[in-house]
Amino acid sequence: MTVILDSPTNTLKTLALEITGKCQNQCGTFCYAKSGPQGSHGTMTPADWYAVIDQAAAAGVKLIQYIGGEATLHPYLPQLVERTLARTIRVEVFSNLVHVRPAMWRVFSLPGVSLATSYYSDTEAEHEALTGGRGSYKRTKGNIIEALRRGIPLRVSLVHVLEGQRVDGARAELRALGVTGEIRYDRVRAIGKGDPAGVDFHDPKELCGNCGDNRAAVHPDGEVTPCVMSRWMVAGNVKEQPLTEIVRGSEWAAHTAVVPRRNSGACVPDSCTPKEDSCQPSPGADDFTTVTACNPDQDGSDCSPAETEACNPAYD
Repeated sequence: MTVILDSPTNTLKTLALEITGKCQNQCGTFCYAKSGPQGSHGTMTPADWYAVIDQAAAAGVKLIQYIGGEATLHPYLPQLVERTLARTIRVEVFSNLVHVRPAMWRVFSLPGVSLATSYYSDTEAEHEALTGGRGSYKRTKGNIIEALRRGIPLRVSLVHVLEGQRVDGARAELRALGVTGEIRYDRVRAIGKGDPAGVDFHDPKELCGNCGDNRAAVHPDGEVTPCVMSRWMVAGNVKEQPLTEIVRGSEWAAHTAVVPRRNSGACVPDSCTPKEDSCQPSPGADDFTTVTACNPDQDGSDCSPAETEACNPAYD
């Protein structure tokens, strides 16, 4: 039985809902969530997700991020987004943008909705070698252009996987396409499939350090963790217990206590979370290597890509 602490350990502002493990791409060497074409939507029903949204609204959550897998493959995503907006909670959909149905463009264009995506290279061969998705480069690039044409807010995470990967070229290409929003740099974490040894490896030091700090994640089977990356730190299940009780419980406190909080002065941007609740680029910066640190003890000095630490290597 979970013990409820006398005072809350987490005032939720941002909630990630991992609504599916299904994805068109096959990022087999580095996808922390082990998503792919054989993935499933889990055991959470639409009613279960609606209940979580309502609980999030009651808890004061300001933003819900829909993520996967590929979130757009969930048949109820439009209804979930509409329910979230009706509860005056902003929405970010993290999508690989490989395929966007007309109905989803209408959802993305709703006031209060923004998009995020991952990008890997400015060459078709390298991008598709990483995603394992035939045609993924042209499709993602084309849908980035379409999102910009429609005026949909968009941020992009550049995911560094291989030595010599063309992340600089990818950033230049994104700017040339007209991406004026945030471009963040991520490295692969030795978590899940990201472990170079090829086995599941769970090390809190591989997390960004902000997990569980005013945020939480709910997974396709209802399990609640401090973030989407810390998926082995299960503190409860929303099908068995209210979300607010879980994040105030002793198991939650025990999990978050072992996450290093990065107060040593290192530059640690957070790619898990949308812009308003995360580290921000320095004003006027047009470079993913310039990041203002979240931790007030840090000075916000420039980070090189090798020094940059981020929370999520791949959402697709």
